[in-house]
Amino acid sequence: MKSKIFQFVCACLMCCGITAALTACDDDDSKNEMMLGGDCDIEAIALDDYEGIVDAKTHTIVVRLPEIYETAAMKVTKLKLSAGASCNVVEGQTLNMKAPKNLCVKNGDVVLNWTLSVMNDEARITQFVINDIYTGAIDQTTKTITVYVPASVGLTGLVPTITYSANATITPASGVAQDFTQPVQYKVKNNSAESTYTAKVIAIDKPSALFIGSAASLSELDPEAKAACQWMLGNVANSLYVSFADLRAGTVDLSQCKVIWWHWHVDGGVDGHDVFMAKATDALDTKNEIRQFYENGGSLFMTRCAVNLPSFIGATGDDDWTTPNNCWGKNEDAAELCNGPWDFLMYTGQNNHPIYQGLIAGDDPNRVYCTDAGYYITNTTSQYHIGTDWGGYDNYAAWEARTGATILGVGGDGAIVLWEYPAKDNKGAIICIGSGCFDWYSYTYEAGYVEKFHKNIEIMTQNAFNYLMNK
Repeated sequence: MKSKIFQFVCACLMCCGITAALTACDDDDSKNEMMLGGDCDIEAIALDDYEGIVDAKTHTIVVRLPEIYETAAMKVTKLKLSAGASCNVVEGQTLNMKAPKNLCVKNGDVVLNWTLSVMNDEARITQFVINDIYTGAIDQTTKTITVYVPASVGLTGLVPTITYSANATITPASGVAQDFTQPVQYKVKNNSAESTYTAKVIAIDKPSALFIGSAASLSELDPEAKAACQWMLGNVANSLYVSFADLRAGTVDLSQCKVIWWHWHVDGGVDGHDVFMAKATDALDTKNEIRQFYENGGSLFMTRCAVNLPSFIGATGDDDWTTPNNCWGKNEDAAELCNGPWDFLMYTGQNNHPIYQGLIAGDDPNRVYCTDAGYYITNTTSQYHIGTDWGGYDNYAAWEARTGATILGVGGDGAIVLWEYPAKDNKGAIICIGSGCFDWYSYTYEAGYVEKFHKNIEIMTQNAFNYLMNK
């Protein structure tokens, strides 16, 4: 009988516009009589004497803490409830606040759930992008930001889009045009935390490295290529993004350029020679300019579906049918979940190649671990199947003889996934990574995802640039 009366009272309260949650903290319905109670508010709470910010509308409480503060054992030093109410947490109790806590407040038969969490004050700039194109390198130790832009852009009237700590304020504000002929200081304040960053924009008329693509600007790249390009602009000095159209038009001075990187994602992958020719029209329209750069000693870094291009610029002689013969991929919005680390093998005798230096090691020192459990990956692959069954390459020696390349890494089935066209005859070197493990962008992560081995993608890329820029 009590349950029916309680449901009737709840309905009446809702009809009267009373919106306080009447959610039970448990399902105990063993009482023989109903005791409607009063309010279930948390009027005040403090942890280690730090006052909580109570939001009665969302039933949440946030306790703001200094930037560095241990939260594993925090004492409830104040707890004030509505008259007659009780709570599953009491004053004087010690809580582990590494994760939010559920507070259940009861007043008679009325119950209400609250969420208690802590937030460390943080005053950091985490991303700094000029004109939605040029991404800055942020040094969190020295609190400096360096952005490279083409000389044609100029340094006055540049608009930075700034990402910074939640709940913080920043001066000058994000989105406000600035004159960067001199460094500009940005002050970030977040309760008890304060930081001052110095942003410097450097105009480049002769870049040392380029990231290329079909998009007119970095902001128009697909998420996979954009993530890779933003990393390059933030970590490779004197680097720029340029389009294939820019290269064809000759608007970029390549006289000091050492490396050109093309990281090309296509949903579903690029399956073979003819598909590449159909989908890579911008790149093939620019192949003469890229070939000239390569034959004049410039090096190339080709990754994902871009590994097809060397066959069309003379890296394998006149034979343009040396493109990868074993290719596939998923769509970015339907990526595959990694249940554990994904990896490939260093080819025999190549463990000491510069591209493998300083990697985060796993159980097998001969494997390159690239992802972590909980990472969603498209597994976009452009590799060479080796064997007499199909594909045109009976063995590794036959593949090397036809392509003139050197094997650096192989998949679990023996397919070639990482290779190099060595510098020779005054030409530059070309590093190609076609492994599906070489993935920059994940549209989401499984709960509890912790990045460890995925940092090897950045390490390998930095190694590739260090190696190729000295060729």
